Amino acid sequence: MTDTILPKENRAGENGYFTKGCNPLAQTGRSKLQNKRAHLNQQIIKEMRMRAGAENLLRATSNNKVREMVVLELSYVNSNLQLLMEELEGLNSSVEVYQNVRETSSMPLIPLGLKETKEVDFSVPFKDFILEHYSEDGSSYEEQIADLMDLRKACRTPSRNDTGVELLASYFSQLSFVENRFFPPSRQMGIFFTWYDSFTGVPVCQQNISLEKASVLFNMGALYTQIGTRCDRQTKKSLEDAIDSFQKGAGVLNYLKETFTHTPSYDMSPAMLSMLIKMMLAQAQECLFEKIALPGIKNEYFSLFRMAQEAAKVGEAYDLVYQSMIQTPVKDNVPFFWSTMAQVKINHYRSLAHYFVATALLDHQLNPSDDEDHQEKAMSQLYDSMPEGHSPLDILKSKDERTRLGKAHLRKAITGHEEALRINSLCRHLKKLDILNEILQVSHKRSMAKYSQHDNEDDFADYLEAPDIISKAEQRAEMILPTAAKVKVKDIFQKLGPLSVFSAKQRWTAPRTLRLHKEDGVLGFTMKGDSPVQVHSLDPLSLAAVDGLKEGDYIVAINDTDCKWMGVSEVMKLLKNMDDEGIDIKVVSMMDNSPSMPNKSATYCGGLPKTYSMICLAVDADKITKARKVSKKMSFLSWGNKNKQKSASTLSLHTSDYCDTLPRNRQCPTFPSSYDDAALHY
Repeated sequence: MTDTILPKENRAGENGYFTKGCNPLAQTGRSKLQNKRAHLNQQIIKEMRMRAGAENLLRATSNNKVREMVVLELSYVNSNLQLLMEELEGLNSSVEVYQNVRETSSMPLIPLGLKETKEVDFSVPFKDFILEHYSEDGSSYEEQIADLMDLRKACRTPSRNDTGVELLASYFSQLSFVENRFFPPSRQMGIFFTWYDSFTGVPVCQQNISLEKASVLFNMGALYTQIGTRCDRQTKKSLEDAIDSFQKGAGVLNYLKETFTHTPSYDMSPAMLSMLIKMMLAQAQECLFEKIALPGIKNEYFSLFRMAQEAAKVGEAYDLVYQSMIQTPVKDNVPFFWSTMAQVKINHYRSLAHYFVATALLDHQLNPSDDEDHQEKAMSQLYDSMPEGHSPLDILKSKDERTRLGKAHLRKAITGHEEALRINSLCRHLKKLDILNEILQVSHKRSMAKYSQHDNEDDFADYLEAPDIISKAEQRAEMILPTAAKVKVKDIFQKLGPLSVFSAKQRWTAPRTLRLHKEDGVLGFTMKGDSPVQVHSLDPLSLAAVDGLKEGDYIVAINDTDCKWMGVSEVMKLLKNMDDEGIDIKVVSMMDNSPSMPNKSATYCGGLPKTYSMICLAVDADKITKARKVSKKMSFLSWGNKNKQKSASTLSLHTSDYCDTLPRNRQCPTFPSSYDDAALHY
């Protein structure tokens, strides 16, 4: 599962290379999980289509017999959907596949699964748009379009390392160029992006490229969590890598939450992203604790107090995660495995904190040679309030009081370990994690053994409740926005010209070819700008002005040389080669950005306007006449006006009325459906 760099095939005369993702057919544990996820997503959408059809029939019919049959079918479909959702939850609970194969003594961590998507064909829409908008031959950009599609395909199976992250970041950065080049604000491109919810498997289909960008960011954050989970946490370097990965994953998800605020998918809703960010930071804090404990925990008074507060900090971080998990609407979609794991770790690390404090109190006495003030200060910073009004110094000086308080902490540690074991037994997926069960059992036995060393018959008469331990960490886990999220890439469609001028939001006239001649050694105009060069001061009586040149025109070509990226000096060099016959230049004029007429051919499909460019049609009188007749018959504009108030967030199934309005020789299109408005809007 590593990235490969392979030469472009069937492109003679080039030495270009492009990065590919993992082999999707590779039979690794992670690829098998992703293949199962993709298969489940297809089954879920099939069942949801059946449910939508049955619900429509139930609303439409008044026949009692038919209604009984539909209700029976609905119950069957709903049960199938429930089973599929449970299978998907099982995939999200398969954390052992993502752990390091050499892990033998570390608590399992939770990674995020990658969102699945369908393939997208940019060829026809982009070629049409290049011809219509940029007045260039779209077929000359087939190579660039193929590169973009190859990059997107590779992003569906990124490798689990920095190369995979860079691959996703490159595509994300490239999407910004693509959006500016091909997605005008006044119309739709007819390109549908379909992504499946990571938790529910519900598909979301939009023509908005923001869905594509948000989903790529989600996968980038998910990939960081998989990298962190894969690290061998038995070495300092690997632990630092894991900490860095989880913090970067949290940073990417936070960037997603702040940048894309209206994503129509549960897994990218603000509430869900907030929970995921907290979970990544909690796992980073857990790795920080493991990094401190890696050399071994010294049985020293101050060292044990420090470790107690570090463990309490991890428990506190997971408590914040669990509180987010049980809030609506997050609790309806979070896997039971995740919430159970959070509860187990809350109890486990809080119990560890009590065990460390108990060990410090029971194994160490205040000797005359010890720094009394230092020990007193350390204990006073351990609690919000001392038990039963005792001062820290009184407890430190009294052996009985130290023993009494130490045993109280041990009882709390034992109770917490027992609760962790009980919660662990409630989840069948957790019970399969042998290393987790072993760690919980060992921790419980260690606390029990420590308590038995100081057990006596006076415990019931001398009972004391151990106070809670204040959490404190020398280093807190914080979000890091990785530089890879804003990686600089070369615009694939750079040949179209500088983006500041040649973008989808700008409109120009069709290129005009003019022949320039010198008059007394001068052209009759001056030029300005870096690239492209713009006509600045034009003599209205010059031959160039008479031939049609205007002030503000952009010079895009001289003879057969494209000069959209040339500066004034380079253009002047080409114009100096002018002979007595003159020289041909191509110019374009900027137009008003507000469109003077409605969108070209807009058909309504399932509540969403779908725009197709008609400029690629051959210029034939008969065909033009025929197209005009079809347009008049279909009443495109009336459909658009009628439905312009409808939501364009997701696609829904077509209605029977819509199918009846289509020509008989045209197939009625079908698209994925949300089926549940509450599931897709916030």
